Amino acid sequence: MIVRTGRFGELSVEDDSKIFFPEGVLGFADNHWFSLIDPGDETLILWLQSLENPNLALPVLEPKIFRPDYSVRLSAAELRILKLDNVNQSAVFSILTIPEEITEMSANLKAPVVINLREKLGRQVVLQENEYSIKQLMFKELRTHLLTIAANSRRPSGEDEAAYSPIRVHTIPPSLTVRGLSG
Repeated sequence: MIVRTGRFGELSVEDDSKIFFPEGVLGFADNHWFSLIDPGDETLILWLQSLENPNLALPVLEPKIFRPDYSVRLSAAELRILKLDNVNQSAVFSILTIPEEITEMSANLKAPVVINLREKLGRQVVLQENEYSIKQLMFKELRTHLLTIAANSRRPSGEDEAAYSPIRVHTIPPSLTVRGLSG
């Protein structure tokens, strides 16, 4: 299917790249079909693009990149809705707020987006833990992580691979991420 978007122009989205959100996402309950877009800009930020509203694209990022101790506990009902046995079978993202002053970028850790990769089924959940904020500043941590990745990719060949161990980032299967952008 061809999708015209406000941010990325025209995209070709295969059926296996569509993610269904039965309840939509908070604030956008009428939008049920999304796709993860990787703009290829090496920021690690993906975009949750609505396939129904061309102007709705939410920046998302895996929270473990900037908060390694982050964990999501889902209720039995949430696991059932997402058709999961446990949260480890899913991808977890925080929706970002990216203001004009980029250093004020924040992530919503309180209400992550959880995607069952196998079923291509998503849900935004509100966690009951009080330790998480809806506006967690995280620019400094993201920048540090990106600089670490860049430094490791420039190291001379032949050096001991084990000496370099950047934070591992969950890779979204290519079938869930639309990459071929045009427009």
